[in-house]
Amino acid sequence: MRFNFVGKNITIWSSIKEKVETKVGKLEKLLPANSVVNVAASNTKGTNKLEITIPLFNKRILRAEAIDNDMATAVDLVVDKLERQLKKYKGRLKDKSKKAVDFAEELKTLPADEILPDESAKISKIKEFPVKPMDPEEAIIEMGLLGHNFYIFKNSENDETCLVYKRNNGTYGLLVPQID
Repeated sequence: MRFNFVGKNITIWSSIKEKVETKVGKLEKLLPANSVVNVAASNTKGTNKLEITIPLFNKRILRAEAIDNDMATAVDLVVDKLERQLKKYKGRLKDKSKKAVDFAEELKTLPADEILPDESAKISKIKEFPVKPMDPEEAIIEMGLLGHNFYIFKNSENDETCLVYKRNNGTYGLLVPQID
């Protein structure tokens, strides 16, 4: 396993490098041989951000990031996320390799309590609101006034229901549904 460390506004100490190598090294048995682990650390306004990216085969990528005041805690958080992703991914590979029965048939045989999602997946609140016609720029302003990360509106230009959202890099995105 090969590690690439990059620091932005921060010097990555050897103790942090060793901790990352040790923690991610424990996942080596789940990773393909000769994996490359890209570690990016940054510091903005006293907050540390750690991001680990591991390219896999078939153009798949494992990526996790954590933000914490303590870099050692961020390492622990990121490695936990990576481990969960890897186990989930390996489980999917095993499921695909089995010649399982059709999903609908399997669903019929399961007890009702196993079909329902766990408590964390239940909808806890339903909110109804009017969808106003406006242009995307107005929707961004409305979203900012509400303090939300996204806003649903009816585009006055094409009469489509659209969604604007704030991206991690500070720019905005627009989702326009294409219904066939």
